[in-house]
Order: sequence, then structure tokens, then C-alpha cells
Amino acid sequence: MSDFAYLFERFPSFTQTFCYREVQEMRRQGENPPICSIRRPSDVPRECPADLAADVVYLPAPDELGRKMKTMKMLGHYPWPIVRDIRLWGKRPGKARLIEAAWLGARLRERGVRHVHAHFAGIAARTAFWMKKFYGITFSFTGHANDMFCEPNSPVLLRDLVREAAFVVAVSEFSRDWLCRRMPEFDAKFHRVYNGMDIEGAPAATAREPVPQIVSVGRCIEKKGYADLIDACAILQRKGYEFECAILGGGPLEDSLRARVAELGVGDRVRLLGPCPQDDVRRRLAAATIFVLACATEPDGGMDTLPTVIVEAMAAGLPVVSTRLAAVPEMVGHGVTGLLVDEKQPERLASAIAELLRNPALAERYGQAGKLAAAARFSSEPTVASLRALLARVASDPEVSFPGKPSAPPQ
Repeated sequence: MSDFAYLFERFPSFTQTFCYREVQEMRRQGENPPICSIRRPSDVPRECPADLAADVVYLPAPDELGRKMKTMKMLGHYPWPIVRDIRLWGKRPGKARLIEAAWLGARLRERGVRHVHAHFAGIAARTAFWMKKFYGITFSFTGHANDMFCEPNSPVLLRDLVREAAFVVAVSEFSRDWLCRRMPEFDAKFHRVYNGMDIEGAPAATAREPVPQIVSVGRCIEKKGYADLIDACAILQRKGYEFECAILGGGPLEDSLRARVAELGVGDRVRLLGPCPQDDVRRRLAAATIFVLACATEPDGGMDTLPTVIVEAMAAGLPVVSTRLAAVPEMVGHGVTGLLVDEKQPERLASAIAELLRNPALAERYGQAGKLAAAARFSSEPTVASLRALLARVASDPEVSFPGKPSAPPQ
């Protein structure tokens, strides 16, 4: 059934480890789809298997791709409708997607690829959109968070992608419901498939440190809520609690967060460790007492939907403190596997952390319940099997399979 291919904007990427894990599991289940990436990543995770990374087909860099396209057009290797559409597009935004689609689509069709699956409703999905128009190669995509919630400046909108896609994967019930409310006419296309992970390979939290360890992992961006966590740590320090807090991850807000730590006088309690390889993350989780991710809504509406790192913390047997935002309540059962508070409320966040610091037995009970919940809901084997079933349905459906009947492009 591997007449489909994966298409990513960047692969493999340190900030999207769930993508290479999914491809790994897809291969373990007997599929061997071609892996295509529009751009080369600058942050290849060390944990990504070398044979997987070596199999990625990268598109030429933009300048080189432009030269190749000109040569191929001169030789008459592209049908006139494709040449015409690229020419008529002019200087409007998104022209690179047409060129990428023309080049990559021809090569995938030569390999017998009938369908492409992309992650994120972004560059890769829009390139796949044009491959459908040019070559009849159908496509689907997994929508995650801001790629759906924040509409980019692109002539091809989320609604256009949904209309042309064979199906759309939402990584949570929250995001599936969000799509259904905005585009009810396409509700049959929306399928919830959680991001999976290797639960059995997760580190086991031992919490042997003499001082309780609070850990948070993710990029230093607003939706991770690190400013609220730092404020909460300042509150806990004033109230006399013993703890250390490690924030793992780099990003644009790292300097301002360091300044906040200094301003609040919690430098001996809170450490920003910058980007860390997965092995270091695993060691930190194993030594942690509590995992905290204070998810927050950004001014433009951006938010985390289903933070994979929460699943990793649960799989490690850690109690989780987070916020009642997006799909987090689908992951963390309040009073069962952790504690949830309203977003952007440092006082309430501090109170929740304090409750677990005061009651190690409760923290242990939440952590063990979380480990069972993660195995039941987020294990890679069943989640990838669900995606495989959707791809198999596309392959067997003559209404959506190659060569297809693409609609007109957006004007």
C-alpha cells in the first residue's frame, strides 16, 4: 500500500520529533513511503536513525530549482498548463509552492506515488495542493496548532486545503471540533488521530534529587507560558518552598525570560538551559518531581493544541501541572493525572505546584495514573495504525485516487 509519500517542510527537525517517530513506526508496520522535504533542517535531532535521515529526498535550493525549471521548460518536459499557471501567477505570494509542486510532482509520479501526506497546514500542504492540480496526486495533511489557528498571508487558505484534501487529520478532539465548527460542510473529512510516541521507551521518573525538581520543556515562545511559570516560582520562593526549576529550550524569548528571572531574584531557583538534545531531556524527566507547562494563548490566537512533551512527561510517570487550554484537558485529567488551572494565572499555577510539593504521595499517584493514561491513548502503534487505515481508504477509493480531477486554483 506504500504508493503514498510523506512531504515535510523540514525533516527531520529537533522541534518536530513526533514526525520522525511517526515515520519510524510506519516503517515498522510494513510501509516504506518515500520521504520528501522541501528544505534541509538546521536542527537534525541526534536521536533520529541515520538510515531514516539518509533516505530523505530534498528539493534543490530555490535558486538551483529555478535554474532547473527553466532548463526543463526549454526542453519541453513540463506540460503547457503547468508552465502557463506558473507564468500567470506572476509575483503574487506563494509562487515557490507552484514551482516546488511542478518539480517534485513529476518525480513522484514517475515513482508511482498516488498520494502525499503532509504534516502541518503550511508550506508542505500547499505544495501538495498544487501537485494535485498539476498531476492529480491526491493529498492529505495533519493539522497541529498555529498552522490552523493563525491564517498565513497566502493565496491558498486553510479552507482551500481542506476542500481539496482527501482527508484532514486533527491531533485532538479540540482541534477536530474547531475545524467542524468553522467548516461544517467538510466535517466528514476530519479525523482525530493523536500524535503517538514510544511509551515503553520513555524514561522512568525516579525523583532521587534531595531538592524537588520542576521541569518544563519547549521553545521559548509566548504560548509555552514560561513568563507565568517564572512568576509562579517567585511566588513559591516567597512562601518558603524548596525547589529547583529547569526550563529546557531555546527561542526568541530566551533573553527576555532570563531578564525576568534576574528581575524577580529567582536565579538560584530557576535555570534556563537552552536547547537540549533528547537524551538530556530524558535525563531531566527521569530526575524530575513535577512537570509543568503553563500553556497560554498568544495575542494572534496561537496556542499549543496537544503538546507532545506532556505525553512524554506522563509516560515517564510524572504528575503534570498545566492549563485548561485547547486539548490539554484531553491529556491531563484534573485530579487524576495532574492539576489544571486557568491560563495566565501565576498565583493559581503556584498553588497547584505547591499542592504537589506538599504532598509527595499525591504526586506519585498522579504520575502513575498518567503513565497508564499515556500508554492507553498515545502509544505510537495504534495511532500510526489509525493513520494507515485512512491512507489505505484513500488508496482504494476511485473518487480520490490517482489521477484525480483537480479543481481550478484560487484566483
